Amino acid sequence: MGQLSGPTDPTADAHWEHNHPRKGFFTDTSICIGCKACEVACKEWNHNPQDGNLELLGSSYDNTGSLGASTWRHVAFIEQGQERIAEARESGRALVSLGMPRIGPPTPAATDLADADTTPPDTADFRWLMSSDVCKHCTHAGCLDVCPTGALFRTEFGTVVVQDDVCNGCGTCVAGCPFGVIERRSNGTVKVATSREDQHAGHPAVPNVGIAQKCTLCYDRLVADETPACAKACPTTSIKFGDHDDMVETARERIADLHAKGMTEARLYGANENDGVGGTGSVFLLLDEPEVYGLPPDPRVPTADLPQMYRRAGMAVAGMAAAAALAFLGGRE
Repeated sequence: MGQLSGPTDPTADAHWEHNHPRKGFFTDTSICIGCKACEVACKEWNHNPQDGNLELLGSSYDNTGSLGASTWRHVAFIEQGQERIAEARESGRALVSLGMPRIGPPTPAATDLADADTTPPDTADFRWLMSSDVCKHCTHAGCLDVCPTGALFRTEFGTVVVQDDVCNGCGTCVAGCPFGVIERRSNGTVKVATSREDQHAGHPAVPNVGIAQKCTLCYDRLVADETPACAKACPTTSIKFGDHDDMVETARERIADLHAKGMTEARLYGANENDGVGGTGSVFLLLDEPEVYGLPPDPRVPTADLPQMYRRAGMAVAGMAAAAALAFLGGRE
């Protein structure tokens, strides 16, 4: 059994012959306009079926609601008033490590803090928080760890992909994901392409009801050295794609810039390699606490507890064996 928690390099752990840097997303929610171009591009490229009846939800101007087997990118619409904006700024100032790195103002090497203007900018009485959510492609992926058939695998780019022709629809991965990303498809109208050739050759509708599906980070495009469809379609560059380390560095620079402008509500999510999933391949800049976006504040892969569980089980077995031995020896006297 391999490493189950803590910092590690998932691309090296996968033992591929090809040596590729880990790839990932940086989603900057501060410049997302909620156009849903990423959702459309994702569905079109991956031939994912329609999710719902395209009517607005009663609770939001959103029409898809959440990530799922047929929606691999989802843009949330979160309405906030001035009071909540002020609370977000205060929580940002008092940020503690809850699955996220501790974030402070820019370092003196990056900017002269004595001259920095940290006065919060004028903000309207109301704002939208737009957030394009996606599979996190965790360093320690719960879905991958618990899959009994090997349907999920780690690619040479450090991402996690489902092989729908191997999946038996057991749903173990659904319970193993701390983010609620992966889901079993409820209809079988479309079979997802497994290669770039299939994508353009056309393929008939094949029933795949019950098969687990999620974002592949456009694996077929990665092997062709192309940008994932969602990042390619984003008109504001809110979704950035590249080497994971570069994305984290870009995210930290963006956070420092926003903090220098007084936007203390800005914080990173998924960039802490010491969190419960070893950090994520998809990192996010948030403008409020993760719970506001429907994200767990301290995600933890279920298999991280296995070593402790094994130790406790071993102690229990040893205790039972000792009790049985004492009972047996006591009965002979």
